[in-house]
Amino acid sequence: MRSTLRVIGLVAIVAACASCGDVVREGRAPVYIVIVNFLAARGNNVTTLTQNLLSDVITNVTSPAPCSATTPCPTVFNDVGSVTLRLSPKDIGPAAAPHAPSLNNEVTINRIRIVYRRTDGRNTPGIDVPYPWETVATGTIPASGTLTLGFELVRHAAKEESPLAQLISSATIINTVTEVTFYGRDQVGNEVSVTGFIQISFGNFGDT
Repeated sequence: MRSTLRVIGLVAIVAACASCGDVVREGRAPVYIVIVNFLAARGNNVTTLTQNLLSDVITNVTSPAPCSATTPCPTVFNDVGSVTLRLSPKDIGPAAAPHAPSLNNEVTINRIRIVYRRTDGRNTPGIDVPYPWETVATGTIPASGTLTLGFELVRHAAKEESPLAQLISSATIINTVTEVTFYGRDQVGNEVSVTGFIQISFGNFGDT
């Protein structure tokens, strides 16, 4: 019995150490990233940012010539995202003298991964939802203050592939909760990331 208990205890300790090791490897940076704001805009109207995106798979453009109200030009636009990020220390310190990030803690964002998930649970890429993909964007979150970063949220190519291409001639709307992960490093090489979510509804919506 004692031998069995020793084995069980050893297994538990090894498992706990492995778990702790994972935490250390994944979170060595003394700061974490906070998403202050996450907005999106249609590609044909990038100045109108919203919390939920109605992504138009085809837009009838009426200008410039030869496009007009009587002979519009069907056009595919990519959609864009805008995120505002700040840093927060993991160790907040005493209330009388809270810790603040230093210049070494500043995080440079270098990669973004975007994954689309349907709200009905059907998530086969290329059949039910657009393919997940990665893009690049560079900006540094300062030790104090915020970084606002613009990036491509929905590619042109995604609207020309299944399942979005079929929406051009259909009244169907695909509703997704889109997962966007921002990856970066602090100034001494620690990996840092944060994930945000935004609702995107894909369809052939009315043009304005």
